[in-house]
Formats: sequence, structure tokens, C-alpha cells
Amino acid sequence: MSAKITIHDVARESGVSIKTVSRVLNREPNVKADTRDRVQAAVAALKYRPNISARSLAGSKAYLIGVFFDNPSPGYVTDVQLGAIARCRQEGFHLIVEPVDSTADIEEQVAPMLATLRMDGVILTPPLSDHPAVLAALEREGVPYVRIAPGGDLDRAPWVSMDDRLAAYEMTRHLIGLGHKDIAFIIGHPDHGAAMQRRQGYFDAMRDADLPVRDDRVEQGWFSFRSGFEAAEKLLGGADRPTAIFASNDDMALGVMAVANRLRLDVPGQLSIAGFDDTPGAKITWPQLTTVRQPIHAMAGAAADMLMHGVDQEEGAPPPSQVLDFELVVRESTGTA
Repeated sequence: MSAKITIHDVARESGVSIKTVSRVLNREPNVKADTRDRVQAAVAALKYRPNISARSLAGSKAYLIGVFFDNPSPGYVTDVQLGAIARCRQEGFHLIVEPVDSTADIEEQVAPMLATLRMDGVILTPPLSDHPAVLAALEREGVPYVRIAPGGDLDRAPWVSMDDRLAAYEMTRHLIGLGHKDIAFIIGHPDHGAAMQRRQGYFDAMRDADLPVRDDRVEQGWFSFRSGFEAAEKLLGGADRPTAIFASNDDMALGVMAVANRLRLDVPGQLSIAGFDDTPGAKITWPQLTTVRQPIHAMAGAAADMLMHGVDQEEGAPPPSQVLDFELVVRESTGTA
């Protein structure tokens, strides 16, 4: 069995000191470009993998990023994890993923994690992005955090998002462009800031097209398959049915699809269905789901990047933020009215 490659081997291979190798591995500034290249070439040639525990003991970083989530959509949570992991691996960090029940005692859940895990920062996903107790706990312990898709208080901490209102507006306009005038909408979880933005985008598009929004065409959902199923039962249960249903996430849209199939409604011949997020389920159902491709993977990666490299903020200036692009993905679940 070959001996384990150490930092001493990298230093010898690249012709520099161990301290210089450490500075390159820790991505410290003021290292000459050719020196950095030699060290990185040696690391690659020797297939050296630094010891995370040793690095964290030697410096101020723990090389550990946390993701806190409380989201009923498994596709969304998976995309966040994959996006953050991909970026962390590029920088030699590790990711720890922790569920937090926003309906239970936050202090009992978060305080032990912050006490036992020395994290360089935490990525917060909705609805935790807007949960006062979670934000307060992180601030009290001095743990940096980046919020994904916060609904308000945007000057409080760095955040990454997309324009949910515009995306929902464009999806509704797409349905209107297909000739639909009777379009129902399923609202997302009320604790998620993005859910309210998507609702507003739907209302904006209907108003701009001079189309009425009936009270019985708007149902409350919770971003879960079950809530989409139950909302669709109300919307499709009688003879007076909408010609299109826009659900504000894919899991709820798949619940609508299940009800349509049970009622033997042709999709999209008799009912067009649209979702939001472009999770894996959107492509494995039939017909495949028209949806908004939310850059979840990229948002999580950008949030991780902010935490790993820090954020430059002038005194008195708002915290750094990024708004990433979305894409309308038209598939077979929507058609002409």
C-alpha cells in the first residue's frame, strides 16, 4: 500500500516551503501567480487531498458550510444540496445539511447545532430565510448566513434570488397567449416570500390582459403534492372548470395532473397545467410539465460562494445580493384553449 501523500511532498515537488503550500491551499492573497500554478500542478500530479480537520485547526476557517431547510418539496431541497456541494468541492469545503422544523421550538433545534458545529456560514432556504428566530440565533452566535429567496428585510444580510413575480407573470402570459381566459392559480406556502411574489405575478398578468380573477379560481396550497391534489379537486370537481391551472411549484402541479388523470381529462386538450421550479418530476410525468426553470442549483452555488469567500460591503451600504435569470420551459402539458 502506498504511503499517504502529505503537504511535505507537495512542497518538495513544487520547490516551495510548506507555508507557501498552505497559503495556496487556503487561497490566501499575495501569492505570485507562477508560484500558485506550481503548487496547484503538484497537488494535481500527486493527487493530494488536504486534511480538513488539520486545516481548520491551523487557521480560522472550519471549511464547513451548513444548509438549513424546512421545505416540503424534495426536488427543491435536492437541487439546493447539489448546487452547494458542487461549489464547496471546488474550494475544498464540506457541506452539512440540517432539517429545521419552523413550526417547533427553533432555539432547541438551532442552538445545539451552532454550539457543536464550527461552521464558516449557513445557507438558509425558504421559509427559514425569513424566520425571525433562525436569523436571530445565527446573528447572536456571530455565524454568517446567506438567504435564498427571502421575502423581505433585504437589508439584513446577503441574499440570492430570482424574479419570482416576473416569472409567474410570464408563465401566465404564456397561457393567455395560448387563448386561455379562465386560468386558475394555486398559491404556494404562505410562509415563503416567493409564494406571494408568484401570486402577484399571476394577478398582474391577468389584470394587464383585462381578464377577471374569480375567487373560486384561486386556491391555497403548501408546495406539496397533496395540497396540489386537494386544490385541484376543488377546481375540477364541478362542471364549471377552468381551461388552465397554474400551480406555483411542480409538486403541486403534479398533484393537479393526478386529479386530471383520475377525472379522465385530456391534458392539454381539455386542461392545460403549468408548474414552477423545473424539478426532476416535471420531466418524468406524462405529458411532461410546462414550468419555470428556477436556477436553484446556481442560487445555492452562489450562496456558498459568498460564504466561502466573504462579501465586500462598504459601511452603510446594503448587503450584497444576486438576482439570477429564470427560463420558461414549454413542454406538452400546455396547449391552446
